[in-house]
Amino acid sequence: MVKVTVDDIPITVPEGSSVLQACELAGKEIPRFCYHEKLSVAGNCRMCIVEITGSRKPLVSSCSQPVTEGMQVKTDTEIVRAARRSTMELLLINHPLDCPICDQGGECDLQDQAVAYGRSCSRFKDGKRAVTDKYLGPLIRTSMTRCIQCTRCIRFTSEITGTAELGGLNRGTDLEIAPYIEQAMDTELSGNLIDICPVGALTSKPTSFHFRSWELKTTQSIDIHDATGSNILLQIRGNEIMRILPKRNDLVNEQWLSDKGRFSLDGLKKGRLDKPWIRQGKNLIQTSWPEAIEHLGQKLKTVKAERIGAIAGDLCDAESMLSLKILLNQLGCYNIDCRQDGAYYDSSERWRYLFNTTISGIEKADALLIVGSFPRYESPTINARIRKRWLSLTEEFPIAYIGDLPTDPTYKINYLGNDPAIINDLLQGQNAFTDVLVKAKRPMILIGHSILTRNDSPSLFHMLLQLADQIGALNSQWNGVNILHTSASRVAGIDLGLIPDENHLDTHSMIEGNVDLLWLLGADELNLENLPQECFLVYQGHHGEKAAARADIILPAPAYTEKSGIYTNTEGRIQKSFRAIFPLGEAKEEWLSLLEIGRYLNLDMPFIDLDSLRNYMADVNPVYQSLGLMNSEKENFTIEKRKNDFENQRFTSVISDYFLTNSINRASPTMNECSLLRRSSSLKVTE
Repeated sequence: MVKVTVDDIPITVPEGSSVLQACELAGKEIPRFCYHEKLSVAGNCRMCIVEITGSRKPLVSSCSQPVTEGMQVKTDTEIVRAARRSTMELLLINHPLDCPICDQGGECDLQDQAVAYGRSCSRFKDGKRAVTDKYLGPLIRTSMTRCIQCTRCIRFTSEITGTAELGGLNRGTDLEIAPYIEQAMDTELSGNLIDICPVGALTSKPTSFHFRSWELKTTQSIDIHDATGSNILLQIRGNEIMRILPKRNDLVNEQWLSDKGRFSLDGLKKGRLDKPWIRQGKNLIQTSWPEAIEHLGQKLKTVKAERIGAIAGDLCDAESMLSLKILLNQLGCYNIDCRQDGAYYDSSERWRYLFNTTISGIEKADALLIVGSFPRYESPTINARIRKRWLSLTEEFPIAYIGDLPTDPTYKINYLGNDPAIINDLLQGQNAFTDVLVKAKRPMILIGHSILTRNDSPSLFHMLLQLADQIGALNSQWNGVNILHTSASRVAGIDLGLIPDENHLDTHSMIEGNVDLLWLLGADELNLENLPQECFLVYQGHHGEKAAARADIILPAPAYTEKSGIYTNTEGRIQKSFRAIFPLGEAKEEWLSLLEIGRYLNLDMPFIDLDSLRNYMADVNPVYQSLGLMNSEKENFTIEKRKNDFENQRFTSVISDYFLTNSINRASPTMNECSLLRRSSSLKVTE
């Protein structure tokens, strides 16, 4: 620890801290443009100037100056104020006077700091430099004349995304930030450039000129487009979602958000189901909720319980799944499954289907084996965390990869191949990477869904558990077995018992025609071609896709932005989202409509409102007694040894198109444009 004095305030800071960090610990506000705590230090804007008493060079940029023992820092002297005024004046020489039409207005760092630290008027009368705008794809709008060359965007693409698509061209007064090749950005985190840009040079293209920041109200929520559970802010005007931003949570998504989570909001407005429908003959007819409930209730009375089945989709909240399970169990039906993809899970203990190191724990690992997963598509923010650990200078972080490799994973890997036999080689010590894992103090195995959706999934999964046990990845201080889920609802579904036992029907059996009534709760990813026409299909969801077109009755439900719900992410972290706007049309929250159906059937439903449903959820599984992450550390891990009976079949990626993985994405014009651009660029590379 180092003792320093900031404006006569003595403080103690960790050795290696910068002067800027020391000033912030002392409660002093230091202006900055180029400095960002998640990026490397550039020190090129010079706005963070402070005075070091007794130094040969009294004025220094505080972001790049390390603290020393006994250092005395002044943050608000006349010489500091004059230097900041001059720096601001230089930054504004070429900046256009277009604040009234700039989307950054109202939340612009340059605007705020010009008022706080700049001069009241400009002394420059020469013409301003103009820079041509650059094309960065359908998500980022550029106005490069506004750019102040802070280089945050360059460092972000080089360090966080690993794509290094932006750089500085030319020198001196001709310097400009530009892509090396003018094309759509090839990263799943490009929207974060908008957040880190301190001026209006990079703004959101889909929402350009749609609103002003002060018109918006903010609600906290959870991103449901993958299983990471990224914390987000829904910004609304009236009853419309205008913008989605990341909410900082260093334990989950830090301050980043995937492009799907940020830009697919236009899909919330298209293709929506807003009224109940009943099939009469070959046509679907609009109806009222009382008629729909009566029609469905009468049908449920005529079908035997063992001939009823239900499948929960990937975007469901925990309350919806539990209320459907309660309704069916009251009818005597136990054919309910939360796995549209039919994935195999060992649910005997909770740690066997979780990301056990936790997302933030990736930074503690010292070796990584990725098997059957491609984190860049399955969870861009987790992939950024892996890259962050790989770039760390503290110690080496070797990464080995087994499986399909669609594109650059953004970090250096030791590619072992795409053959399940490699797992057996590692287990038998016949692969050199086994020694790397054994020598590691905190080895980590990341298991993807292409491992869990095969016929030989049980064998492969238990082989990986044996490998984890063999390399020392399972102990009371460190659990290195990680399942990377791709569905926001999957962990909660497993927690709440939505996986049938061997005596009841799973997803595959149900859609093959072994039920007379099939209930789809937002299940949009199923192939219903083999479902017999005489099977009565209930669809409860928010987008009218193939399942809704085939349905005999449609119950409209709200999207995740229109209801309060609990979601459990891939590491088992229980988080709550809040309703930002009212449901569209006559859409009704799933738990409420299911409660009304239960009352119509005179069933003994153990809840009467959302609070009592959540209390019952805590009774079903005690981990839901509170929000957050439950401690899953154990003293002893029992690993069963099984026969290594696996198929010689290559792994295939579970995500074929990153931008179109669910009904909201597929309804989004923005996501469809991104998908088309990526597919066309892939074809060009192939040619």
